Amino acid sequence: MRAIAPTTDASETPSLAVNLAPGHPYGVRLRAPVLTASGTFGFGDEYRDIVDLAALGAIVTKTVTPEPREGNRTPRTVETPSGMLNSIGLPNPGGEGAVREKAPIWADLPCPVVVSIAAHDPESWTTLAARFDGLDNVVAIEANLSCPNVAGGLDYSTDPTTAAATLKAVRRGVSLPVIAKLSPNVTDLRPIARAAEDAGADALSLINTLLGMVIDTDAALPFLGAGAGGLSGPAIRPLAVRCVYDVAGTVSIPVIGMGGVVTTDDALQFLMAGASAVQVGTATFREPRTAERVVDGLRGYLERRGLESIGDVVGLARPECASG
Repeated sequence: MRAIAPTTDASETPSLAVNLAPGHPYGVRLRAPVLTASGTFGFGDEYRDIVDLAALGAIVTKTVTPEPREGNRTPRTVETPSGMLNSIGLPNPGGEGAVREKAPIWADLPCPVVVSIAAHDPESWTTLAARFDGLDNVVAIEANLSCPNVAGGLDYSTDPTTAAATLKAVRRGVSLPVIAKLSPNVTDLRPIARAAEDAGADALSLINTLLGMVIDTDAALPFLGAGAGGLSGPAIRPLAVRCVYDVAGTVSIPVIGMGGVVTTDDALQFLMAGASAVQVGTATFREPRTAERVVDGLRGYLERRGLESIGDVVGLARPECASG
């Protein structure tokens, strides 16, 4: 039987508890609406002596691919105004290695685990997803359709038909809830979000990083070894909030917002735009306990305003809520 990390009683007041897959038989019931973002928190064990993992909603692992990857050539990161550019290239032990090396660690963590995966064709998406079905304490799969610094990584998230086909392939491999992670590097996210929902996604994560480049003016070359990379951090937050606002009004499944969450106010912007939860990413590199502090901040916000549930905040800035 799948062992699920205990969650906070939703009857507590104020309650931070959320269900990120209410339409799924298992659901994704979390004690708090704050997760760590893939690629910024390792596989969970790296931070357990620094962060109170029991306070978090869940951790999202580094993205796992079918075969082991060493990642892109260096340099892989560079600081930018109010953010950073990365071209890490998904270094990971591969599907078999992750199950062998990391699954025992996940089973022992005091918070649920969402496994991020990426593959290269429908069969490999299905096979890879199936490796993580039924593992103790793994509550969902996040299909990384949109890694911007791996060749072909964007192909799965820039076209509604391709995104839908990929998610159907993932669904064939697992009974777990599936979260689709989408790219902002498109003209309009809404058709892709609708296609993902129609294909069986239980929730959406957005946004992934934006494609960017830094030039080393001394060398007259791109600074990153791979050339371009993914821009993250506070610099992208206004765009990310707008994307969440647009998509939340288009789909009926939960949206998980990310992109520059550093403070409680940042998280509240996403929630009020229509997100049911947020992920904390780049801020963790500077302050490892950022996600934990955002949880505390959200609880304090509800207490100060006499609100009973974090659900009272979700969508508060949307016209349909304002008119009510």
